[in-house]
Amino acid sequence: MNQFRFSRRPDIGDKVRVSFEFFPPKTDEMEARLWETVTKLQPLKPKFVSVTYGAGGSTRERTARTVKRILTETAIPAAAHLTCVGATRDEVDAVIHDYKSIGINRFVALRGDPASGVGEPYRPHPGGYENGAELVAGLKTIADFDISVAAYPEKHPQSPDFATDIEMLKRKVDNGATRAITQFFFDNDLYERYVERVRRAGIYIPIVPGIQPVHSFKQVANFSARAGAHVPGWLAERFEGLDRDPQTHALVASAVAAEQVMDLVERGVGDFHFYTMNRADLVFAICHMIGIRSHEAEAAGSAAA
Repeated sequence: MNQFRFSRRPDIGDKVRVSFEFFPPKTDEMEARLWETVTKLQPLKPKFVSVTYGAGGSTRERTARTVKRILTETAIPAAAHLTCVGATRDEVDAVIHDYKSIGINRFVALRGDPASGVGEPYRPHPGGYENGAELVAGLKTIADFDISVAAYPEKHPQSPDFATDIEMLKRKVDNGATRAITQFFFDNDLYERYVERVRRAGIYIPIVPGIQPVHSFKQVANFSARAGAHVPGWLAERFEGLDRDPQTHALVASAVAAEQVMDLVERGVGDFHFYTMNRADLVFAICHMIGIRSHEAEAAGSAAA
């Protein structure tokens, strides 16, 4: 019966949609690597790509430059991350108008992390937007933007319970959010239960799973602990003993992420958001395994034939 699995249909790559997240480069060398990544992933025709906004708004100018370059030098729809941190409403609105003036009509609207980092107490800026829901409302008063917001299958680490967490998501949706992108997770049952909770709450926008390829298990495990994301024991076992074997680590990482995505496809998920870490290798391999092909590669193959 395996031949009839939905994820193995030859046309599955035409039914699955992907988007990618990048972060703004800090150095010329990092910028060169980012553009190698963009060039490699562009032929996969992502639905959009997004560029992050550093803790405390620390990368505001670099984010704007990166988004503008993607917009002007590629055919990929670009979204800019935007947070409430470290700025008044007027200052945030000015940033929004600047983006709008260069043609940006997609945003990822987030409360954001304080400048002191993930897991530290959050305090709204005096005169600023208090949270992600208010930021979505502010964006919508300026224009009818396409707005993605954050969702947390294991709840936000600073939320007291799931009910409070989902109520905040509902406020974002009521204020005009287009879709929610989840924090990364490794247990698909957690995602499925979360979507069921969200639907019971009357929220019907797409809940797009955020997929984190494991470029470094040690780094992912450390960040997961701070972000409140569970790392299953089986995942740790997959990477055990591979700290000094990057080639095998990459092969295992590709297989783990492709397995996760295939299982979600079988459960009816059709959209995926990949946290690329500005690296194309694992993401490109995963997309290839789930049937998403580089259109440039297909054209070259046809010409050769």
